[in-house]
Amino acid sequence: MTDEKASIPDKLFFRIGEVSQLVGVEPYVLRYWESEFPGLSPKKSNTGQRMFRRKDVELLLNIKQLLYDRKFTIEGARKALKSGKDARTVAEAEAPARQEVLFAALDPLPGIRQELADILKLLS
Repeated sequence: MTDEKASIPDKLFFRIGEVSQLVGVEPYVLRYWESEFPGLSPKKSNTGQRMFRRKDVELLLNIKQLLYDRKFTIEGARKALKSGKDARTVAEAEAPARQEVLFAALDPLPGIRQELADILKLLS
């Protein structure tokens, strides 16, 4: 990721086509992310073109990493960016809770135990 940030040209403003090439996604994806992430708000020129600043491009690279590389959902990426924590920290904090829910749904033993207890009551 630091290589990507270092490869950003030293300019004040970038047009959406330039940003699209730098980030590696289509312009419509950038426009969608603009609507989903409140911290991303490029200025519009007099002609109505979106003009991204360097910090916007860096934020877009972070969003791309969270969504594409780390496989976050939009909501998860939004929370990770809002909390200001490293994406790994957020993912690691949420992982045990997700695993418990998954294992609880896949573990048939509690249901079997309950059925056996019900049968035992019927036989007694």
